[in-house]
Amino acid sequence: MSRITPADVRKVAQLARLDLPEERIATYSDQLETILDYVAHLQAVDTEGVPPTTRAVEVVNVTRADRVSPTQVREELLDLAPLREGDFIRVPRIIVS
Repeated sequence: MSRITPADVRKVAQLARLDLPEERIATYSDQLETILDYVAHLQAVDTEGVPPTTRAVEVVNVTRADRVSPTQVREELLDLAPLREGDFIRVPRIIVS
């Protein structure tokens, strides 16, 4: 006998506010039963002495130090701007007072 009944699937669908078609209830019941069987299988695995992890492979963020260095293309970039005012790019006013 199945641990997950069609009534269980309907109840979970209602709680999750899912509109499941009636013809799919049996399919979802079987799928949920398979998932629970797999979880039971995993619970039988001996994990004594195995440290808990969040990933199979540890992720390390590789960063570099920020360094200020002069650029050779500053003037070229400023010349590409539609409006230039000295060493700045002039933009339209966006704050209305």
